[in-house]
Amino acid sequence: AMEERPYRSASGAPIALRRRQHSASCRELAVRCPRLQLRSLSAVTSAVWLAAYGLFAISENSMVLSAAIFTTLIGFIIYLHFVKVDQESLLVIGSLGIQVTSSYASGKESTTFIEMGRVKDVVINEAIHMQKVIYYLCILLQDPGDPQGISEVVPLFQSSKPRLDCLIEVYKSCQEILEQRKTAPQSS
Repeated sequence: AMEERPYRSASGAPIALRRRQHSASCRELAVRCPRLQLRSLSAVTSAVWLAAYGLFAISENSMVLSAAIFTTLIGFIIYLHFVKVDQESLLVIGSLGIQVTSSYASGKESTTFIEMGRVKDVVINEAIHMQKVIYYLCILLQDPGDPQGISEVVPLFQSSKPRLDCLIEVYKSCQEILEQRKTAPQSS
């Protein structure tokens, strides 16, 4: 069964949390980022092209216009392919690990897989950013040399930046599966 609920990001933009339960120990949590705003895109394009036209009027060099069009197109391609994330998802599989995926506006996806043996815990951290307290979810990785130690902190949902209420939902889901792992008999 899949359920989707609306939330807001730290900046107040509307986002949505999608939860899908594949089995008792396998859950998928995806945060959909705000859609690409055509208004802001056309504003940026207009500004660049007006500036270019102004320069062209002064210099009477048509290369200025070509360069402006070329730069805008290259900028859009880079933005859609490397910057604009449409969805960030977490696939938590009790016996295997956690797969973290970012889907970009261009259709490109980047995926990281963390084996369950390396996962020490999933926690909500707080950070102070420009006089504002922001919360973020992260995976703590076990230090192989020190059972009490943490070797790395992997922050999640870096693009969508969900508010605390949304993070708590994701946190609870992750913890339910991590708890099962602790109570399950360990196979040698």
